[in-house]
Amino acid sequence: MPTYDYKCNSCGHQFEAFQSITAEPLSECPVCGGKVERLIGGGNGLIFKGSGFYITDYKRGNRDKKQEPKETTKKDASKKD
Repeated sequence: MPTYDYKCNSCGHQFEAFQSITAEPLSECPVCGGKVERLIGGGNGLIFKGSGFYITDYKRGNRDKKQEPKETTKKDASKKD
């Protein structure tokens, strides 16, 4: 369920409300009863659930070793000419 931010136009009180996406926006301040407007929020960041994600989970065994140059064969040498 999304969290919406509201600000009262009368007293300046700011608050959050957990509401369904299909719910009507709030119109009354809980402090003074004045008119409120819904603020545009940045939204929530991406949330990963589980034990975690680490660089070592995808580490390649040959990554740290230097790659040796391939030896050219006679066929490869004749193609360069």
